[in-house]
Amino acid sequence: MSTTEYLLSLLSLYGVPALSAVLLVGCIGLPMPASLMLMAAGSFVEQGELKSWQVIGTAIGASIAGDNIGYAIGRWGGHRLIRRVGGWIGGESKLRRAENWTRRWGGTGVFLTRWLLTPLGPLVNLTSGIAEYPWPRFLIFGAAGEAVWVVLYVMLGKIFSNRVQALSEVLGDFTWVLVGLFVAIVLGWKLMKYLRAPASKQAEE
Repeated sequence: MSTTEYLLSLLSLYGVPALSAVLLVGCIGLPMPASLMLMAAGSFVEQGELKSWQVIGTAIGASIAGDNIGYAIGRWGGHRLIRRVGGWIGGESKLRRAENWTRRWGGTGVFLTRWLLTPLGPLVNLTSGIAEYPWPRFLIFGAAGEAVWVVLYVMLGKIFSNRVQALSEVLGDFTWVLVGLFVAIVLGWKLMKYLRAPASKQAEE
């Protein structure tokens, strides 16, 4: 049995508590099939096994808690602990790129990485703390993004109740395409800025 199948079986057995635990740990930074779990929970809601208000409310709360634990680790965990956690989720270079993202995009970046660019979410939590991004703004933008993510995926699970696994794979691929597209746009913008810089200096001379 794979890890995903095991977690889905826990969701079937224990319901909302199992979902909350997976979302909490996933938002802190450990790799978890969080979006799939939300859609599976939506499917259980459609089948009458879970109540939608309990799933949505608890899932949003667990996600926000995980985000803020990640933020706290970044802000007060110390560089040694940060480097160790960074190794779990892609290494220091990836951590530094996410820190640059946080400094550039601020609250918009926090909001988008909750639901649209979800693979970057745990990294942005850490780097928001490292960059000392104001915690009240992090909390507000993060909570808004998590609410969008939870409601969106639970509703998708309800609508596509019999095709949750296939939909999860499609959405997962689409999310990584968006991440890659965003990175390509940012790199292209930086390259154009770099190429234009010598021309502008020559014009000034």
